[in-house]
Amino acid sequence: MTKTRIEWIDLVRAIAILTVLYIHATDGIYIISSDAIVNYTIYSRIFEFISLFIGRIGVPFFLMITGYLMLGRTYDDEKVRKFWSNNCKSLIVVTVIWAIIYVISLQTVTLSTSIINFSESGTLFFSHMWYMPMIIGIYLSMPFVSAALNQFDRDTIFKASIVFSLLAFALPFITIVCEMHGINGIALQYCLGFSGGVYGIYMIIGYLVKKGQFKNISSSKLWIITIISFLICVLFQYYAFTINYEFRLWYEFPFIMLGSFALFELCSRLDKVPGYPAVTFLSKYSFAVFLIHNLFRLPFLPFITLLPYSEPVKAIILWILLIIFSYAAAVIIYRIPRFGKYILYMR
Repeated sequence: MTKTRIEWIDLVRAIAILTVLYIHATDGIYIISSDAIVNYTIYSRIFEFISLFIGRIGVPFFLMITGYLMLGRTYDDEKVRKFWSNNCKSLIVVTVIWAIIYVISLQTVTLSTSIINFSESGTLFFSHMWYMPMIIGIYLSMPFVSAALNQFDRDTIFKASIVFSLLAFALPFITIVCEMHGINGIALQYCLGFSGGVYGIYMIIGYLVKKGQFKNISSSKLWIITIISFLICVLFQYYAFTINYEFRLWYEFPFIMLGSFALFELCSRLDKVPGYPAVTFLSKYSFAVFLIHNLFRLPFLPFITLLPYSEPVKAIILWILLIIFSYAAAVIIYRIPRFGKYILYMR
């Protein structure tokens, strides 16, 4: 039976993997070039700040897609066991397999180059693997969350999401702003363990988009939210840099959440996606490419860093190479009989 595809979901998934590759390419170049940090031009630094915003929308997109597609389903005991068997168990095995692959590859690459030290290699090679235990944990609780959501009105879920968002996004932001200005020790103790934290909230946002919670917000207002979120993220990073405050843009930053939500809602309003065959291809292999791409990032870095270009140009070159080689490898591995689909976790 042919599965019905949702064009805009494929578009969001394609954007998500391209932005993940983009931030990993940019991070790779700037981590390796960190010894020359004092020589960065202001334009190079701003490029890094812009890239961090672009790259940080990838994971929220993936999580909102998951919430959109998988929350709200009905489960009984048999369906829960089947879901765990078909999804969680396979995902755990795939995670272990790729962890072993990366450990072996890390040893090989670090022995073959002197440009990248072992500490940098470990950071670059495993920078994406944090996602795997997180998504496994979310999958384990998915049937229970889905069943709970079915018991409540959409507006009740939305109001609860606002409260959780204030705890997960607003309070950490206030704490950071205070610390930047020498006010320490004001962090409040709270626990969002059963909610999935910020990652669970991104999934709930996806679910609320499916339920039409935000349809009354005009597209122009959503674009304004996106642009303002982008500007605040860039300017906030720049300000932290000017006062020598160590700040790393991450998914709990409230304007990453607002910007990615607004873009996700905007995409959900598309009836047709231009160039859909290419989008389908990018979407189909997205998770496989996520698993594979760091195998190419580290070997390419010593050669890219030697090019006589600025860091932004090197980052773009590395990004393009990661797209080409990662997708080519995914297509080849996928075609290995009785092996490709399983090791790439392709459904």
